[in-house]
Amino acid sequence: MSLDLRGLNPAPVTPFTPDGEVDHQAMAKLGQWLAGHEGVKSLVVLGHAGEGTFLTQDEQVETIAKLVEAVDIPVIAGITGEGTRVAVEEAKRAVAAGAEAGLVYPSHGWLRFGYQQGAPQERYRAIYEEAGLPCILFQYPDATKANYDLDTQLEIAAQPGVFATKNGVRNMRRWDTEIPVLRRENPELQILSCHDEYLLHTMFDVDGLLVGYGNIAPEQLLELIAAGKARDYAAARAVHDRLLPVTKAVYHRGSHMEGTVALKLALKARGVLEHATVRSPLVDLSPEAEEEIVQALKSAKLV
Repeated sequence: MSLDLRGLNPAPVTPFTPDGEVDHQAMAKLGQWLAGHEGVKSLVVLGHAGEGTFLTQDEQVETIAKLVEAVDIPVIAGITGEGTRVAVEEAKRAVAAGAEAGLVYPSHGWLRFGYQQGAPQERYRAIYEEAGLPCILFQYPDATKANYDLDTQLEIAAQPGVFATKNGVRNMRRWDTEIPVLRRENPELQILSCHDEYLLHTMFDVDGLLVGYGNIAPEQLLELIAAGKARDYAAARAVHDRLLPVTKAVYHRGSHMEGTVALKLALKARGVLEHATVRSPLVDLSPEAEEEIVQALKSAKLV
C-alpha cells in the first residue's frame, strides 16, 4: 500500500549551526511545527530546498534518521545520485535510515546533455527493485534537458513502485495537456504540483502539493489545497493574492537557488529558525532582501 500524499508535503530546509554543521535540534523543531498542521502528509528532505546535495553521505543519513525520530508522519528522501548504481546505494542508505519513499531526481548530467530514451525508466526500476524504496516521479522544468516527454512520464508512472509524481514542468501548455493524460492512464497515480510560483494555475488538477513553499506558509497552502479540491476559484484566488508578495519576495528572484536562502530568512522572521545560515555554494542575501521578505510576510499576515 502506497503512502497517501493527498495534501501538503513540505520540503523542509536543512538548518545549520552558526559554524555550518547540520543543526538536528532545529530540524526537529521545524519538522514538528510543520507536522503539527492537519493536512500535512509527509516531509521531503534532502532536495533543493534542503540543500541535500551539499551534505555529506553521513550527514544525509543522520538527517533522515533524526527527523524520522522527531516526527510521526512519513519522511521522504531526495535521491540525487548521478549514476544509477550510485542512486541505488543512496536509496539503500535512505531505507536503512527510515525513509518511506524517495523523490527521484534526474541524473544531473541530463540537465546539460539530455537523456537517452529508456534511461530514466531504468533509474526508477533499479531504485525500487534493488533498494526497495517506493518512488515519486520528478518532472523537471521544461527549460532543462532533464525534463521527460509525455511517453517517458507514462512509462515511469506505470512501473512497479512508482506511486506519485511531483510535476514542475513550468510550462502551462504542457501542464494543461499532459496532466489529464497522466490522470487517465494511471488513475491511482497521486499528482502533486511543485510550482511554487504557479500554484493558482495548477491547484485545480492535483491531489496535493510537494513544495519548498510549505516551509513558510503551511496554513495558507492548506487553505489553497482545500479551495482547489472544492473547485472554489474565488477562495483559491484570495489565498493566491494574499500570498503574492511572499511569492515574489521568495521565488521571483534572480535565481531559483536564492529561494532556499529566502525560505530560511522567512522561517527566521516567523520565529521557527533562529538564524538563516546556508552552506556554500549558496550565498547570503542582502539586508534589503531580508527586509523585503519580512514585509511580505507581514502583508500576508504570516508574521
